[in-house]
Amino acid sequence: MNSYKFLLLLVISTFIFSCKTPTDVVYFQNSKDLEKIKSTNSFTPVFKVDDVVSILVSATDMDAARPFNLMQGASLESSSGDNTGTGSNGNGGTEPTYLIDEEGTIDFPVIGKLKIAGLTRVQIKDMLKEKLKIYIKDPIVNVRLKNFKITVIGEVDRPGSFTIPNERITIIEAIGLAGDLTIMGKRVNVMVIRENEGVNTYHRVDLTSKSIFDSPVYYLAQNDVLYVEPNEAMVKSSKGNDNTLGVVLSVVGVSLSVLALIIN
Repeated sequence: MNSYKFLLLLVISTFIFSCKTPTDVVYFQNSKDLEKIKSTNSFTPVFKVDDVVSILVSATDMDAARPFNLMQGASLESSSGDNTGTGSNGNGGTEPTYLIDEEGTIDFPVIGKLKIAGLTRVQIKDMLKEKLKIYIKDPIVNVRLKNFKITVIGEVDRPGSFTIPNERITIIEAIGLAGDLTIMGKRVNVMVIRENEGVNTYHRVDLTSKSIFDSPVYYLAQNDVLYVEPNEAMVKSSKGNDNTLGVVLSVVGVSLSVLALIIN
């Protein structure tokens, strides 16, 4: 009987040590029940070189506003090199779209060159309203970033690039879009790669801790790349000369078989 107990203990131990512990995979582990945390994070996207921005000008006198909504040149998909085009305004019509050039400027109708790289949407609206007051009474300016996109790669269920229509997304929402991390994803060391003015910065966050909500990359910026690296078990199992997972499964299978024979 002692040999039966020993063999059974061996099988149970093998299962325990071959499985992941909750601390490896559970998110936000140090959060307390009904705990309230006031977020100090704030994020407002700024426009960058190569961003596509739509600007629609309106007013009570639409005839006065029409020259500022002229569709200059060809669409953005053409090879003409023009930095203006057209896009949908959500009401079945079209609105002018502009590609920010290498100098951070766009060529706006009537007004001419405008430097908007580095500005937020509100700052661009305020700047345009001030310039348009010369031509239009009480102008209304609608500004939107058209190419807010993030990329999620690595150990997630559905890696890929995702276009964000509302220009605001958290790292948690991005992971949700990608179908969550696989069981082999390393949750304590997720990397966010952010490019700004040609310089890449690398931030690492721990999804198992509530401290992620205070991370400077909790809100993702346009063109951010989120990379989930594989954990050690995945790395080892991918090596041709290391088949640890296969060995463990074989041991478990043999142990169960021997136990069944002994019991019978």
